[in-house]
Parts: sequence; C-alpha cells; structure tokens
Amino acid sequence: MALELTDSNFQTEVLDSEKLSVIDFWAEWCGPCRAIGPVIEELSKEYDGKVKIGKVNVDHNPQLSINYGITSIPAILFVKNGQVVDKLVGAQPKANFVKKIEAHI
Repeated sequence: MALELTDSNFQTEVLDSEKLSVIDFWAEWCGPCRAIGPVIEELSKEYDGKVKIGKVNVDHNPQLSINYGITSIPAILFVKNGQVVDKLVGAQPKANFVKKIEAHI
C-alpha cells in the first residue's frame, strides 16, 4: 500500500531516504487522480522494498504543494537523494510510470 505522506513525515520518508521515492500529489475531488490511484497501489506492491511510493493529499498538506510548485494534479514527482529527478503531470498509463521508475533505480 502506498505511504500516506504529510508535511510532518515528508522529510524522514522521502528526503532522508536513499531509495527512489515516487510521490503522487492528489485530491479526493480530482477525477484523474482517482483514475490513477489503482496504478499507484499496483506499483507500490510491485516495487515494495525497492522504491518508496507514496501519496500526498494536496488539500491536507498545502505546504508540500507550495514547496514543489504543484499547480496541477495529479502530479507525480520522482525524488532521489532529496532531489526531484523526474516528474509526470496528469493521468498516465502504467507503462509511463514503470519507464520512469526503471530509469532512476
């Protein structure tokens, strides 16, 4: 299951981690966000132990959205060693996520 990331645990779970982190910025009211939700969950199972996969609810964690310039959701950030190394915006097929993950692990 994807990690629930918040303003308070983001530093520890993502920025201090040596693993690649895939972060889905989403909201309950966002249709495309709900559409990719199952894909994010599948990826969290498939890459369990290799990649951290988490979700940030933008309504509950506005500071993270501001910090990363999230203006459109769903926005998926790929973070490694505390730095954003890649980004996808909008609903995407699973293959696009897999390609980005494989390029960065």
